[in-house]
Amino acid sequence: MYAVVKTGGKQYRVSKDDVLKVERLAGAAGDVITLDDVLMLGDGKDVTVGAPSVAGAAVAAEILEQARDRKIIVFKKRRRKNYRRTKGHRQLYTLLKVTDILTDGTKPKPAAKKKAAPKEPPAKADDPKPAKKKAAPKAEAKPATKKAAPKAPAKEADDLKQLSGVGPVLEKKLIAAGITTFAQIAAWSGKDVAEFDEKLDFKGRIEREGWVEQAKKLAKGGKE
Repeated sequence: MYAVVKTGGKQYRVSKDDVLKVERLAGAAGDVITLDDVLMLGDGKDVTVGAPSVAGAAVAAEILEQARDRKIIVFKKRRRKNYRRTKGHRQLYTLLKVTDILTDGTKPKPAAKKKAAPKEPPAKADDPKPAKKKAAPKAEAKPATKKAAPKAPAKEADDLKQLSGVGPVLEKKLIAAGITTFAQIAAWSGKDVAEFDEKLDFKGRIEREGWVEQAKKLAKGGKE
C-alpha cells in the first residue's frame, strides 16, 4: 500500500518504513506525527484519488532527526550598478520514517516508551543494618621530590589584519572566537570554514578572500 502526501508545498509517494526528508515540522526526535493532506491512496489495482485530499486518510511517521541541510551560496549581481551580494543558506529539515498509512479516520499508535528499571524495595525496619566497613588507614603522604615543569610561554598572537579584508572589527571577532594566529586559520578544513563563516556572520568572506591560503603563506613568514 502506498500514499501520495503533501507537506511543505511538495508531494511525496510513500510506503510503510520509507525514510524521507521534508521541510521542518514541529516536534522532537522520537515523536509520532500525522500528515493529513493525503492526495491519493493505492493498494494494488485499487486507487483512490482525493478531491483534493482523501477523506479520513493520513500518514503516520516518526521523527528521526531535526537538522539542517548542507550550505549553499546565493550570489546576486546587477550589471553596471556595482551591486554584488553573497549570502549562505542552510535549509532546516525533518527526517521522517513512515510507520503506517491510516484510513477511515484511524489514529496512529503512540510511540513505545522505554520501561524504566524497577526500583529496589525499601529496607524494612526489622532488617538488621549492614555492618559499617572500617575505613582503610590513609597512606602517609610522601614528600614531593620533583618540581613541576615550568609552563611553556603562550605563543604571541599574530596581526590578523594582514589578511585581506580583515579590519579591527573582524579581528576582534576572530580573537573572541579563540583565533589568534595564522597557523590556526591555515589548519582550517572546509567544514571549519563553513562553521566559522556562519558562526561569525562573515557571509562567505573566508572563501572569497582566500584566508586559508593567505594564512599558510603568512605562517611561514611570507608576505601576502
